[in-house]
Amino acid sequence: MTSTFTATVLGSPRIGPRRELKKAVESFWAGTLDASALEAVARDLRRQTWTELRDAGIDSVPINVFSYYDQMLDTAAMLGALPERVAEEPTALDRYFAAARGTASVTPLEMTKWFDTNYHYLVPEISSSTRFTLDPSKVLGEVDEARALGIAARPVLIGPVTFLLLSKAIDSESSLLSRVGELLPLYAALLGRLADAGVEWVQIDEPALVADRTEPEIATAGEVYRALSALEHRPAILLASYFGDLGAALPTLAKTGVEGLAVDLVAGDPEALAGIPELAGKHVVAGIVDGRNIWRNDLAESLTTLETLRGSVGSVAVATSCSLLHVPYSLESESELDDALRSWLAFGSEKVREVITLATGLRSGRDAVGAELAQAASAKAARAADRRLHDYAIRARLTGLKAADGGRRPAAERREVQAAVLPLPQLPTTTIGSYPQTTAIRVARAALRKGEIDEAEYLRRMRGEVADVIALQEQLGLDVLVHGEPERNDMVQYFAEQLDGFFATANGWVQSYGTRCVRPPILYGDVRRPRPMTVDWTSYAQSLTARPVKGMLTGPVTILAWSFVRDDQPLSESADQVALAIRDETVDLESAGAQVIQVDEPALRELLPLRSADQPAYLDWSVGAFRLATSGVADATSVHTHLCYSEFGEVIGAIAGLDADVTSIEAARSHMEVLDDLNAVGFDLGVGPGVYDIHSPRVPSVAEIADSLRAALKAVPAERLWVNPDCGLKTRGRAEVEASLRNLVAATELVRAEL
Repeated sequence: MTSTFTATVLGSPRIGPRRELKKAVESFWAGTLDASALEAVARDLRRQTWTELRDAGIDSVPINVFSYYDQMLDTAAMLGALPERVAEEPTALDRYFAAARGTASVTPLEMTKWFDTNYHYLVPEISSSTRFTLDPSKVLGEVDEARALGIAARPVLIGPVTFLLLSKAIDSESSLLSRVGELLPLYAALLGRLADAGVEWVQIDEPALVADRTEPEIATAGEVYRALSALEHRPAILLASYFGDLGAALPTLAKTGVEGLAVDLVAGDPEALAGIPELAGKHVVAGIVDGRNIWRNDLAESLTTLETLRGSVGSVAVATSCSLLHVPYSLESESELDDALRSWLAFGSEKVREVITLATGLRSGRDAVGAELAQAASAKAARAADRRLHDYAIRARLTGLKAADGGRRPAAERREVQAAVLPLPQLPTTTIGSYPQTTAIRVARAALRKGEIDEAEYLRRMRGEVADVIALQEQLGLDVLVHGEPERNDMVQYFAEQLDGFFATANGWVQSYGTRCVRPPILYGDVRRPRPMTVDWTSYAQSLTARPVKGMLTGPVTILAWSFVRDDQPLSESADQVALAIRDETVDLESAGAQVIQVDEPALRELLPLRSADQPAYLDWSVGAFRLATSGVADATSVHTHLCYSEFGEVIGAIAGLDADVTSIEAARSHMEVLDDLNAVGFDLGVGPGVYDIHSPRVPSVAEIADSLRAALKAVPAERLWVNPDCGLKTRGRAEVEASLRNLVAATELVRAEL
């Protein structure tokens, strides 16, 4: 008989508490670290994570959640589904990274957001010629490592249904889910190998089932898990979902023979589990500790939920709602936190302790955790009473602005005014905002932090970087320039550090994609802009050139999406407060002479609720927040926005609703597909589809960019088409940026001549 467990997490971060993996992988890419040394770093990080979880009291430790880049890419490698174009790379690791980030001759896989999070996954490509084959070496290797440490390990796999639903068919219109029968023998064989290795439980993740799914898709999922659970030789199966309710899929899955179900009780409704008799025979892993946000758990309320659940299911384990991949490692290194704010928070290690506390309380009664319950209740009461959460002046001003509901004139009228005051050539060229964060920038930032230079010297050095970037853009021949953002550590954190109501962490790193890590700020109170944030930098850059320089801002939805947000008020209210601060900044930029202002919203699609019934309300307030942020400027000021790395089809109407004069948008990896979607909703504003992919080290040729432009011109008339890269250039090297942009300008001149 399979034993159950009582306390677990659904996954762990893998970058290392000091970003050790990021540094090792980038050293491997640079050729200064070999593959064996890279694996040694990875092995040490895995062992550190597993032993810390075990020693904390976790009695089922997830493994195979480590990845050099992305878990969907790992699954594609395990199933023999890497694209054929990487086959000539010399080693398996080279093929893996070629698929992830490309090479000089290989284009990478597309990248998009993992459901409604800020984590990006790589989209597997499945063609009619793809022949799935099993390579279990990674997961079996981790099983051996865990066994050597005496770890009660639970391997985690992306399930076949989610893998196929999130992959891309590249030469067929039919649903990839129809090929699930080809994957079933591979998963069956893998389960057998895991059983042979002594694995007692395996976790199979099917988060795709918490989104809207058709009856045939749900039926297929039921067939898959009936087949896998019917295998005679296998570990017990924990079928895991997260980011919402399973909805109509829950009864179907409960009727299969899987031994356990992991359910998200933070994003989902605990009452959704009621009335399903089959759960009486299941081990339910209750995701009651929030794996995505950083607020302290209301332990008393959670215990009540768990106690109620225990009466209707076979057995209960306490868990995080999802993987801890989405939160920082620990609060321990945050020395600048005030005591009040610290008492409201829980990062990764603190969440593990909350899981253990709840499991102990559920098993031994509330008296066994009385001190922890009292501390949590005290923190909750103190947070509710804190004056920083209630700025009545800001709230009154917002009410007045929204009641007035002023806006800009129709886009066609604005276009005429803007063309008169700022004449530009056909196919105007620009970049998205950031330029490479050079070694000199990083050295200066570190020296300022350590007190080795003062603020005046830091500003002098950053102004030098701005001057260099302006000179470079003039030399290259770009039409609308940017100041390059050398002073900005991150497009959200930079603003959070200047807005009341936010706290910026010192070491709260989380993985965004691959080796890209970010520090999401904490939005804990009402938002106020004490002073202008960007005006001096834009004005200085404009003083260096006669060409227009864009003012660069981050939009309210993206600031929310890439922060840890308040959970004590509707997200729409926080969005309006941030929008008001950005509105004030746009007005000040315009007063300082900016003729073009870009307000980036790359996360617009990211926050879209997974269930269609919840989406109209979100789209209404998110578009409203952007328009509130951008409607304070005159019609002569050109408002731009930027969106990237999401599947945009579901928010195309909202993109049009933003009413930006120009929208730059990711399009290179998806081969301009988004333009057809825009045309389908009658989009008639300016658009800059990215003509090359900046997340790959490849330098695109003039011919390649020209072909992208010609493809774009089939969907967008020349008078509305802009030319730009996919995204900001912060993570790229100076030499490749210069080469790429030189080719971009040359390709534009070539196509202009053809016009």
